[in-house]
Amino acid sequence: MSDVTVAEALQLLADGALLIDVREQDEWDAGHAPQARHLPLSALNQRAGELPRDRQLVCVCHIGGRSAMVTRALNQAGWQVANLEGGMQAWQLSGQPVVDADGNPGEAR
Repeated sequence: MSDVTVAEALQLLADGALLIDVREQDEWDAGHAPQARHLPLSALNQRAGELPRDRQLVCVCHIGGRSAMVTRALNQAGWQVANLEGGMQAWQLSGQPVVDADGNPGEAR
């Protein structure tokens, strides 16, 4: 599995997948999915070991480019990862919740 739609990602999350947001801190602070775990692309090499290998992962960035690179790399390294097509932009446009660093309504960037 490589690219998934928001609807497919929601089903994976409902089935126990973990949403990994690979955007940088300022993007995360502006708006992210409430259930996401933040692992910026810039820290991936140092922190990949924090990701469970026994659980489906869904990667997300702003529009899907960076998360597609992370998805490929992690799949090659043995994780089970899907990329959210359209990224946080598609997530927000589909009406899914986005919160800022303080838990208030946020904006995906």
